[in-house]
Amino acid sequence: MTEIPLEYWNKLASQLITISSLLSGFSIAVIANLLVNESNTKITNSILKMTTIASGCFLVSVFAMTKILMMTTEGHPTKIVDSDLTFPKLIGTFTFLIGIISLSIVIGLSMLSKSKASPYKLTLILSFVLSDYFSKFRDCKLKTYKIYA
Repeated sequence: MTEIPLEYWNKLASQLITISSLLSGFSIAVIANLLVNESNTKITNSILKMTTIASGCFLVSVFAMTKILMMTTEGHPTKIVDSDLTFPKLIGTFTFLIGIISLSIVIGLSMLSKSKASPYKLTLILSFVLSDYFSKFRDCKLKTYKIYA
């Protein structure tokens, strides 16, 4: 099995921390605006719930990637093997993807609250984008990484 070097995980975790923290901040700002808003419609409540899920998932992703970042930083006191990073990698990537999906649903719901025709257009566009993404993801093959000493 191909092992990805720890330096790569360090850089990747750093990037995901930045992205997740920005998206979490955006989600929390939406939550604050919805809580101040006086409307209590079904769509507004659904947007509030999905935005809360998104911000929670992004925060969990930040914590998981911070653990990876700290474990892969040079000077960590213990020896790290690839199996030590398995659980934080799974939790971090899974919660990041759930957060992205939740924000996509929030965008669709917010369009639904403003217009009746635009959510169908958004659903059509997102279905094409996601189908293209998943088809490319399925065809992605990891290349072997060799370290020559």
